[in-house]
Amino acid sequence: MTRASVLIISYSPLYRDARVLRQIRLLTPHYDVTTVGYGQAPEGVVEHVRIPDEIIYWRKDRRLLLARAYQRTYDSMPVQRWLRERLPVGEHDVVLADDADTVPLALTLQPRRGVHADLHEYASRQNEESLPWRLVVAPYYRWLIRTWVTRAASVTTVSPGLAAEYRREFGIEAGLVMNAPPLADLGPTAVGGSIRLVHAGNGVPERLETMLAAMDLVHSGATLDLYLIDQGTGYVPSLRERYAGSDRVRIHDPVPTDEIVATLNGYDVGVYVLPPISFNFRYALPNKFFDFVQARLGLVIGPSPDMAALVREHHLGVVTPDFTAESFADAIDALTPEQVAGMKAASHAAAPVLCAGQQVSGWFEAVRKLLA
Repeated sequence: MTRASVLIISYSPLYRDARVLRQIRLLTPHYDVTTVGYGQAPEGVVEHVRIPDEIIYWRKDRRLLLARAYQRTYDSMPVQRWLRERLPVGEHDVVLADDADTVPLALTLQPRRGVHADLHEYASRQNEESLPWRLVVAPYYRWLIRTWVTRAASVTTVSPGLAAEYRREFGIEAGLVMNAPPLADLGPTAVGGSIRLVHAGNGVPERLETMLAAMDLVHSGATLDLYLIDQGTGYVPSLRERYAGSDRVRIHDPVPTDEIVATLNGYDVGVYVLPPISFNFRYALPNKFFDFVQARLGLVIGPSPDMAALVREHHLGVVTPDFTAESFADAIDALTPEQVAGMKAASHAAAPVLCAGQQVSGWFEAVRKLLA
């Protein structure tokens, strides 16, 4: 019996895009999956269309963008021209389009049963901390969502805050698929005399400087280990120099996606204080939050609404009263080994709920309904 065909499009390096990899691993046992993205072919797919690294997906003709000729802007993007020459129309049953940028392409490929859009960010407010972006690029994304994303047969997104705003601004009813990894067969590790803090993710100052400033204020002897992905800006090398020889803050190379949870398991508390400089930062519910849970860590986070709600619901740790370094330092200094052990036990209890097995059903059901 011929299996249904699913095309997954993502303008990311698929081999290290944790969310897209979960889609691929979910669907390949049941469907013939073809992928489009950067980097090598993921395991299990029947075909992979690799976008050349030199084609930068976000590059747009500025003159067309400023003239608000938005459809021409989209059609003239190098990645669109390259893919339209290589992707056949009407060949797949379903297209799963990751992020708003891929949705117009997905719809013009005319899949036999429809398009499901998975929105990883709130596209029209993604870089709203930048005034030029708000004035020039944000209107383009509002057009793209109203014109194209609203035509997708179904939509999912990553957090309750984003889902509520897509409904309010655009009338899009988005299901929720949180960024949880697979259930890890781990248990909480013992807590020593000094609390071991850890954070893993992109090496960018907006996400790290508050926590780093706080470590200068901490008196309890807690240490912070950072596993950072170098973004090529020079920031991570500067941190290595800044903390060379430090016994309080240590900078490590990143670990592969499949090894993150096991690496984190050796620590006590996952930390993340993300100042809400944009809408997406305010309502972030990132991979690392769920990685901390699967690693059976306690959590100390800032008062980001969607993260804070889960911490309180599952008693996972501490939510600081604000996003300042002083509040973070106070929260760390107040921790006791007994309290941290209780937080880690709570993560252990929540891990079977806050895992991919419970979350990815949103994608599977969306594809199944399109094929039904």
